[in-house]
Amino acid sequence: MRTPTTRALALALLPVLALSMAGCAKKGGSKDLPYVARDVGTLYSTAKQKLDQHQYKLAAALFDEVERQHPYSVWARRAQLMGAFSYYLNRDYTESISSAQRFLAVHPGNRDAPYAYYLIGLCYYEQIQDVTRDQKITQQALDSLGELTRRYPNTKYAADARLKIDLVRDHLAGKEMEIGRFYETRGQWLSATLRFRTVVDQYQTTTHVPEALMRLTESYLALGVPEEAEKAAAVLGANYPGTDWYNHAYKLMQANQGKLKQAETATAKPAS
Repeated sequence: MRTPTTRALALALLPVLALSMAGCAKKGGSKDLPYVARDVGTLYSTAKQKLDQHQYKLAAALFDEVERQHPYSVWARRAQLMGAFSYYLNRDYTESISSAQRFLAVHPGNRDAPYAYYLIGLCYYEQIQDVTRDQKITQQALDSLGELTRRYPNTKYAADARLKIDLVRDHLAGKEMEIGRFYETRGQWLSATLRFRTVVDQYQTTTHVPEALMRLTESYLALGVPEEAEKAAAVLGANYPGTDWYNHAYKLMQANQGKLKQAETATAKPAS
């Protein structure tokens, strides 16, 4: 789910990273490079030059090499997240996440920690796949972006993360709907109801709630509990009047008035 806005924001952070990143660099990427002893300034400058030339994989390896050759220098600390950023631009998300996580493990209170959390969230976010696929990555995106907003709520990174969280939650709700509709087509009404109920209870602010309420109306009628169907339709009407989903639910309830009256009679009848 990489968007032009997301990439623009990430690139806009580059000058800040080049000047102020602090951390410990990753060792893995440098094994593609032969060991050639170089002074730290030359090595770091070369890495930055390769990054500017969009040679992201080579830039990441060179930033890692800064730490390998000069592990206790200021440049090594700066190179850590620059390497993670280079991996991100190369769409090598696993390496980018690993580098950023190591930075946080060693420097959890560093002033650039919010960016490390943001980078992890971006890496997961950009791997989100359509709702027909497994959504483990989507949940990881939600968790990591949520961690950023909890820890650093007033940062510019958190502001962007909150927008992405809304999209991620909508995506997860879409997965629940996709599974629920599948159960409906197989006549597995109880399983379908559980999925639609999850959307209504856990993803109230997403775009899928109106359909979920209509599907609940359908499912409850199929299960023979019209009073529950009436409740779902009433919530739908109160919150989303005039929508196609409400119109459909209303027609369903009108067509099943007989069942609802029977249920009301059975409830009101005293036990003998």
